Amino acid sequence: MQLPVMPPVAPMLARLVRELPRASGMTYEPKWDGFRCIVFRDDAEVELGSRNERPLTRYFPELAEPLRAALPERCVLDGEIVIAGAGGLDFDALLQRIHPADSRVRLLAEQTPSSFVAFDVLALGDDDLRRRPFRERRSLLEEILGPGRPPVHLTPTTTDVEVAADWFSRFEGAGLDGVIAKAADLAYVEDKRTMLKVKHERTADCVVGGFRWHKDGEGVGSLLLGLYDEEATLHHVGVATSFKATQRRALVDELGPLREAALEGHPWRGWAEAEAAAASQGQRLPGGHSRWNAKRDTSWEALRPERVVEVSYDNLQGDRFRHATHLVRWRPDRDPASCTYAQLDRPVPEELAQVFSAR
Repeated sequence: MQLPVMPPVAPMLARLVRELPRASGMTYEPKWDGFRCIVFRDDAEVELGSRNERPLTRYFPELAEPLRAALPERCVLDGEIVIAGAGGLDFDALLQRIHPADSRVRLLAEQTPSSFVAFDVLALGDDDLRRRPFRERRSLLEEILGPGRPPVHLTPTTTDVEVAADWFSRFEGAGLDGVIAKAADLAYVEDKRTMLKVKHERTADCVVGGFRWHKDGEGVGSLLLGLYDEEATLHHVGVATSFKATQRRALVDELGPLREAALEGHPWRGWAEAEAAAASQGQRLPGGHSRWNAKRDTSWEALRPERVVEVSYDNLQGDRFRHATHLVRWRPDRDPASCTYAQLDRPVPEELAQVFSAR
């Protein structure tokens, strides 16, 4: 493979803002909730690179031929790999693809085929386009893809902030993560937060059922959060992270009393031994291995589930938080038993086809 932009590429990132930017010359597009992917094509060779610069090619074999059919012989595109399910984008189905067995990956490729949504072009032919303004790159991308040929799609864009605001609220039910804003003269700068993103944010009161130590070994790295279902089963629904150093150390003292005899009668006791049985019952348990980093330490320490914390979150992935949450405050006024799934705001599903056709 010989291209003007060669793998690996660390994709351009976005900085979080709380409101849609209204400056003139902005272009808005939906923020897709999938696997960020840089596509490299050189004649018959097609390579898919991830956000962490690791290859994704073997995990999505069904995309190779459609990309050859839809793209010029030599180009590099930035976009997102998504899987559309009955209720919108299905991130769980994407996670299942990160599997060591090739036979399993190919079976899932047939059962839950993926799509690629393009939103930028980095190279075309012998030309490196990264220094060109976004308006030119977008125009070239539209020429390359036209209306798109499924499963390869061109992301919709608008320069109307009111349309973007409508997308922000209306398309959440389809599994989209928010809205991205780009300046018309924006160059493509790898691994820099030069775009802007607006994401959905809500709060929930959760039971603190355990914690993980920070990698420095001197403070709390994350809190393990739980919610009760209708049968009063406490499910692990996510973590709260991103504590400052002083806060990590303070949490050790804060949680100290809850560590005493924590496993006696704890609802997550023996989760490792009971993992298979719990999975068959649909209960979420903490501590599973990361599909992206098998060496990451996921061990945890139990806490008596007697404290409640309010956390902020952006969206849900099935019955758990899609991303790590952020600690807002402790809620000593809340009874842990009152922390149920009923409090979560679930967006009304929106037909995914409307997102693809929102030009």
